[in-house]
Amino acid sequence: MVIFMEYRKNDIVTLKIEDCGIDGEGIGKADGFTVFVKDAVIGDTVRAKIMKAKKNYGYGRLEEIITPSPDRVEPKCQFARQCGGCQLQALSYEKQLEFKTSKVRGHLERIGGFTDIPMEKILGMDQPFHYRNKAQFPVGKSKDGRIITGFYAGRTHSIIENRDCALGVTRNKEVLDRVIAHMEKFHIQPYDENTGKGLVRHVLIRYGFFTDEMMVCLIINGEKLPGEEALVKSLRQIPEAVSVMVNVNKKRNNVILGEKVRLLWGQPYITDKIGEISYQISPLSFFQVNPYQTGRLYGKALEYAQLSGNETVWDLYCGIGTISLFLAQKAKMVRGVEIIPAAIENAKENACLNGFDNTEFFVGKAEEVLPEQFARTGERADVIVVDPPRKGCDETLLSTIIEMQPDRVVYVSCDSATLARDLKYLCERGYELKKVCPVDMFPNTVSVETVVLLSQLKQKPDDYINVTIELDDMDITSAETKATYDEIKKYVAEHNAGMKVSNLYISQVKRKCGIEVGKNYNLPKNEDSRQPQCPEDKESAIVEALKHFKMNS
Repeated sequence: MVIFMEYRKNDIVTLKIEDCGIDGEGIGKADGFTVFVKDAVIGDTVRAKIMKAKKNYGYGRLEEIITPSPDRVEPKCQFARQCGGCQLQALSYEKQLEFKTSKVRGHLERIGGFTDIPMEKILGMDQPFHYRNKAQFPVGKSKDGRIITGFYAGRTHSIIENRDCALGVTRNKEVLDRVIAHMEKFHIQPYDENTGKGLVRHVLIRYGFFTDEMMVCLIINGEKLPGEEALVKSLRQIPEAVSVMVNVNKKRNNVILGEKVRLLWGQPYITDKIGEISYQISPLSFFQVNPYQTGRLYGKALEYAQLSGNETVWDLYCGIGTISLFLAQKAKMVRGVEIIPAAIENAKENACLNGFDNTEFFVGKAEEVLPEQFARTGERADVIVVDPPRKGCDETLLSTIIEMQPDRVVYVSCDSATLARDLKYLCERGYELKKVCPVDMFPNTVSVETVVLLSQLKQKPDDYINVTIELDDMDITSAETKATYDEIKKYVAEHNAGMKVSNLYISQVKRKCGIEVGKNYNLPKNEDSRQPQCPEDKESAIVEALKHFKMNS
């Protein structure tokens, strides 16, 4: 039985910081009582004041660093403590990579239940600053009435004034200087969240690292910006500028971008590259913010896919086709699914831009499109690649992956907790965890991407024995009537206009008919788990095949 010391608000505690929380806060214990302390890093010994106390844990404010961690460094940005963007700037980069590796491993062990994890070394950066190709700066007013821009302080909408973020490109400052000067000249007011009044809400800047193309997009609470021609003239003086746009968002919510975009000058997109693949990027496009590490991330996904040129690949949550086109370099066919129609249009345009004719894209939810297409065509995927949002994959989608039985599943994840949950589901239903590689896409933050390879388990004999068979004792008639799964599939296809059925469906129908089947390693271990069931039309076709082969009367 563990007995915790009771602590209350305003108590002072001394802590050795041993871990890091999801928001970058240091974690230490005082007599078994866990305390989360912002601005403390792993290895620090600190004195903290309890600001909020629960039964077994609390939140503390850093009062004093008694002994600094040997891994503590001076933050490059003077606003690091105030701003909520870079939670780990005070921790050495080597220790950041160690922490992120432990984070992924810990989730796989605790949530996924995995042991002996085949973890590869995390892919870090040589220069972990100025890597972001996209920045969204909120615009507001200071206490003395000046127009300011910067970033929100952690868990607030209070703007920390900063035009030169240490993670963004250096050109961002010149853009912001010119936008604010234009607002002052034309007496344009920033948007006020409290009143819903004011015009300029955010400044969105996108930069092509490999093309040196820059887009500037002002998000406004109206249809038109005063002095648009003058703003264009000013921004065109920046050599990299190729696009100036406005985005209309009149809604009183926390969503940054609206749906309506208007071009003021230049082209409606910028172009950038990942490896040898070019992409056109609009204001609304999802595109990884760290182009250097994206190349390494997708390269690892391509390596894990083990493509020889003969495979059909499904890329789920494909966005503007970033991973799809990377895979299309070595696949026979790549099919991508994305819920955002504009992204699918971008994906098709990007496929044309790069000359790929072995891609096909679908609009819709991956968990709906994939089952629909599988039910319609029965076509099997050799490799399935998933890159879902933080919430992970829908269980319906995971169930369909099990039904389609791809040889390999490559899972790209931005949240190792939901990754571990989904891997557990797949590995309980016939897949094996083969490789895991963390990728540091967001240095100086707590976020980490992970690429995972799963391979389909093959039934293997435990031992071998030599058997002598006397043909006279063998029931040839019985043996001849036991068709293989492939023979059943062939019969169904030939007699039902090309209909395709899976091994799982054949097994289900054979069981219904009272025919003994071997152990199916793709069945879930938990009897309560959801499992795809054979449709009526396919069940009838399989029954006819069984009758043909005299396996069912």
